[in-house]
Amino acid sequence: MSGEVTLKVVINKPACCGYGVCADICPEVFKLDENGIVFVESDQVPPELEETAREAVDACPQSALALVAA
Repeated sequence: MSGEVTLKVVINKPACCGYGVCADICPEVFKLDENGIVFVESDQVPPELEETAREAVDACPQSALALVAA
């Protein structure tokens, strides 16, 4: 165990209005379903994408996304 903290994505789906800003900024983590609502294929954020994922979470106009320590 390296002691590194990994991040996990938490989505408040009812708050998502489908702006897609998260998927534009970090498409490797955030995807949009057929209705334009955000989802992730894995809630674990790869270490090399943490900074971009944080930018995407911070850019969400509805604050529907969060990153927490896994």
